[in-house]
Amino acid sequence: MAPTILLVDDQHDILRLLHSALETLQRPELEIVEAPSGEEALLEVGRRRVDLLILDYRLPGMTGIELMHHVRARQPDVRVILITGITDRKARDEMLNAGAAAIFEKPIPLGDFLGTVERNLGLDSTIFPDESDRKAEVSRARFSDLLANFRQDLQADAVFLVNDRGLVVARAGDLRDNSMEVSLISALTATSSAGLKWAKSNRQEGLDQYYVFTGGDHELILMPIDPSYSLLLAGHGLADQEHLRDTIQAMLVVRNEVGRSLRSIGATGDLSHAPRGARPKRKGKTGRLVAEPTEQGIEALLDEAEAQKIKPEDVDAFWDKAAEEHASKSTRPDAIPYEEARKLGLTPDKE
Repeated sequence: MAPTILLVDDQHDILRLLHSALETLQRPELEIVEAPSGEEALLEVGRRRVDLLILDYRLPGMTGIELMHHVRARQPDVRVILITGITDRKARDEMLNAGAAAIFEKPIPLGDFLGTVERNLGLDSTIFPDESDRKAEVSRARFSDLLANFRQDLQADAVFLVNDRGLVVARAGDLRDNSMEVSLISALTATSSAGLKWAKSNRQEGLDQYYVFTGGDHELILMPIDPSYSLLLAGHGLADQEHLRDTIQAMLVVRNEVGRSLRSIGATGDLSHAPRGARPKRKGKTGRLVAEPTEQGIEALLDEAEAQKIKPEDVDAFWDKAAEEHASKSTRPDAIPYEEARKLGLTPDKE
């Protein structure tokens, strides 16, 4: 049976916006029904099965929570997304405790909204898709089991394996309010990418950093596995002073296991998954990863000096020779030396 979405709002513009947004999913199997009031919504519920109820918190005649209870009395399995202009934390907790799957404040972030609709209907995600390449498909089963056991051990709400593009590779559990999952994971991915750039600038040899966020719906801990993948842990009490050390130690164990699994399927070190701005890597003498120069420059000259085993007394001669060889070379392939341009009559010099 085709999934049915019931939109309930007394503002016609909001109904039109939500309806139009849902049509952008391009899923002809979806049936979208509108109702301008709670009473008319109940009439629609009496006529058909509703899989997802999307409604305004403030409706004429009854509140959104009251309507939600009336609908669930008839159809207990219906999923509910509430839309509100209220930003008060207590009101938001009341909506979540009443059983709302997600809450969106106006103006509605449509990317997060559409992603939440797909998740709550059990549809393949097009807004925030899971990794679908071969490597991720092969590993998803083992990752899911590993993350599920880890989540259970820590009694966490959710554990995600995400890549550097903000896409979910594997997951166990859900956020208490997943309405902003798209934006949240994207922002955390940007944080991880910035941290990796800092580590590179600081000549850090290993990925030893992690990020802790407290004070929201969840305590969040983000830990990079390698430049392409990170673990994200969400729950309550995980970052308390007395628990944080144990939590981090447990995450390190899981990080190592996930890292081994990724390496076993060749899912790491792929430059298509590297953070933006990253350069190819090569092994230095110390075994650490260092940046490979993208063009002939100072790093290449240093490599040449090292290969030739230049003696201290020959250093000045080496650099004099290098300066003479490279002085007339432009760093731009489309440029020509000034002297050559003058001979071609391309300069303002007068003969």
